[in-house]
Amino acid sequence: MPAKKQVITDQYAIYLGDCCEVLPDLPSESVGFSVFSPPFWSMYTYTDDPADMSNCKTYEEFFGHFDFLAEQLERLLLPGRIAAIHCMDMPTYKRSGEEIGLNDFPGDIVRCFKKKGFVYHSRHCIWKDPLVAATRTKALGLAHKQIVKDSAMCRTGIPDYILAFRKKGENPKPIPHPEGLTEYCGSREVPREFDRYFGGVNPVSNEPWLPKENKRSHWIWQQYASPVWFDVRQTHVLRYREAKGKDDEKHICPLQLDVIERCVELWSTKGDVVLTPFMGVGSEVYVAVKNGRKGVGVELKDSYFKQAERNIRLAIRKGIG
Repeated sequence: MPAKKQVITDQYAIYLGDCCEVLPDLPSESVGFSVFSPPFWSMYTYTDDPADMSNCKTYEEFFGHFDFLAEQLERLLLPGRIAAIHCMDMPTYKRSGEEIGLNDFPGDIVRCFKKKGFVYHSRHCIWKDPLVAATRTKALGLAHKQIVKDSAMCRTGIPDYILAFRKKGENPKPIPHPEGLTEYCGSREVPREFDRYFGGVNPVSNEPWLPKENKRSHWIWQQYASPVWFDVRQTHVLRYREAKGKDDEKHICPLQLDVIERCVELWSTKGDVVLTPFMGVGSEVYVAVKNGRKGVGVELKDSYFKQAERNIRLAIRKGIG
């Protein structure tokens, strides 16, 4: 396998290398679920490696590489299973020779995956605080002074999205939840009156609660099924600052654990292989191991790979894997 380094255990396998070189060596239909945040072309600097998709010279070149990745994911996934991709609309700037506006990155990802045979399954919008975004990005369209000057240039804050794509075919390994959804990941709290449904029995029948009676699971599912996830904790992420270097000071935080937890709960089951081709500091592998799956990750940058290894080992030492 064309990896500079690899760590393989019973609970996870992580590879230091280019995902476009590593993924072809993985066995077909061996992955139960894939979740990741791809490099956002030209928006953030990760490495100076030419294999880094964020360093592609043009948007078209980026999608040339991304097409290959989508093709590999279609090969690797079990039939009927899901690939979930975190992304956002990408701002355009005058300094880049463009008009101030947005590039439809999510739409281009949808077209890419449909071209490779995937079914466009669902889209979740992840709410973000526009004030925080305005403070961080200094975006003209989010500034209150622009309202006063000329509100034609004002726009919304840019949300994140989770795009889910399903491989065609019948799922050979169902993803059951016999007790419904039991744990909630987000800033909201499950109403306390629903606590009696957690791991309990119906006092009348003295039997486990029937699915139609389990109001706790119903409440959690209503939040997860919402097209907008309002309460993802933006700062609930793995340790990453130790892995940052001066060449990626603009790199955003890792994908929030709440997002990954929800996706892993909904679209995988215990024992599944959960794959991330852009591992970063190991968030997706960490959540997979934590929830009884086997995490498989590929990372191009050495400092991120080392931090991912530390994060995953810490999870196992704490006994959550």
